[in-house]
Amino acid sequence: MENICHNKEVQEARGRGPGGKFWSGSLEEIRSMKKAGRKLILDINSNDITPRVLPHYLKWMSQYGETFLYWFGPHPTICITDPELAKQVLSNKFGFFPKETPIPSLLALLGKGLLLTQGAEWARHRHVVSPAFTMDKLKTMTKKMAACAQSMLERWQDQATQAEGQREIEVSSQFQELTADVISHTAFGSSYVEGKEVFQAQKELQTLAGESLLNMNIPGYNRYFPSRRNLHRWKLERRVRNTLMHIIQGRLDSKDSSYANDLLGLMMESCRSNHDQERKGQILSMNEIIDECKTFFFAGQETTSHLLTWTVLLLCTNEEWQERLREEVLRECGTGIPNADMLSKLKLVTMVLLEALRLYGPAVMMQRMAAKDLTLGNLVIPKDTRLAIPIAIIHRNKEVWGADADEFNPLRYKNGISKAAKHPNALLAFSIGPRACIGQSFAMLEAKIVIAMILQRFSLSLSPNYIHAPADMLTLQPQYGLPILLRPLNV
Repeated sequence: MENICHNKEVQEARGRGPGGKFWSGSLEEIRSMKKAGRKLILDINSNDITPRVLPHYLKWMSQYGETFLYWFGPHPTICITDPELAKQVLSNKFGFFPKETPIPSLLALLGKGLLLTQGAEWARHRHVVSPAFTMDKLKTMTKKMAACAQSMLERWQDQATQAEGQREIEVSSQFQELTADVISHTAFGSSYVEGKEVFQAQKELQTLAGESLLNMNIPGYNRYFPSRRNLHRWKLERRVRNTLMHIIQGRLDSKDSSYANDLLGLMMESCRSNHDQERKGQILSMNEIIDECKTFFFAGQETTSHLLTWTVLLLCTNEEWQERLREEVLRECGTGIPNADMLSKLKLVTMVLLEALRLYGPAVMMQRMAAKDLTLGNLVIPKDTRLAIPIAIIHRNKEVWGADADEFNPLRYKNGISKAAKHPNALLAFSIGPRACIGQSFAMLEAKIVIAMILQRFSLSLSPNYIHAPADMLTLQPQYGLPILLRPLNV
């Protein structure tokens, strides 16, 4: 800790933050507050999730102001809640604010794919995978997305019919299966059934990673020591790798001259022996392809499934908006399967999805690191200092979003995202800058299709069994699921 104390600004910031213990810093206090936070049950109409997911930031902000320094283990960490400073960090194109080295359990879950690579390695990966997410390519995926959604909705219809009119369904798990099926079909040419081993193993790896985030990362021990936790993690990693190799082998055994133009096909095409490509360095090895598969299997399923879950919750607690969206969907799409042109006209649906991302975004915070001694605003930040950006708090800042920042108000987006708040980059759900989520258009398109098709067929209301307890499990999820009451519409 001594290496940063020569710096006056950091010394002052250190005075504006919790002291912490030698080596463990404030970890013990963070664990204690987060444990207490998870026991809170929120009012169903409350959208302020911060007491549950970021209680330590709330406490320290009230004590030390919006910018403060704390110690995450031996690592000095500065909390940044100013959207302009967050923009400068996330939009930097020169590698001044890289992501920190991932802990072994996170690396096991996501692989060293696009989310976790840095610098030239990241640029090479992005060059290969970005053609899979162009708008023209996404439009061709709408039929597959709709087919997967229709299969789920037909099951709902059967269950509601058997219940003679109304049926309680826990939709959070249903949406996870649906989005797993969609990413399997659209990106990997397989299905949920084929990729089930991957998704189930990644769920367990996600739990391990979530439990490890607040533990001390002891170099060597956490990665190589054959502890019970590590043995279990290695077993899960083998399961994921073997299943992915099976899917890739199926594509290799295909008699087609090309590997198809989905995400997996583009990655495999880059792996072919091509001297021109090799000279440019724009190829992926087989291990890198497997790592990207891990990244997109997880991110492609996880982000959209929770966006759908929280959107449905908000439509249940704001019935007038459910009706407004249904009217828009029936006006623009009728009762048939929506196509890309119809979906582009669903302005209110888009606004509701954006508001769901603001209030219940997939990540509650982001972290970066200072690659060298830097100045950020009026802060002088020494090399290796971590920068914490608490998204859930920025998304509820009344000075940025207005007095109704804690309320559900999709109309704030009527003039677009950049005019929704006092700062044009205040919405950070998909991040911003060069490292913004490459799949955000994919996620929004999929969410639009599913919400539209649900509203064509069902009226939704919240089950009395629902417990409002949003929880940070790497991504924001309902701790006890989302049971809703479905009533088929006679349309």
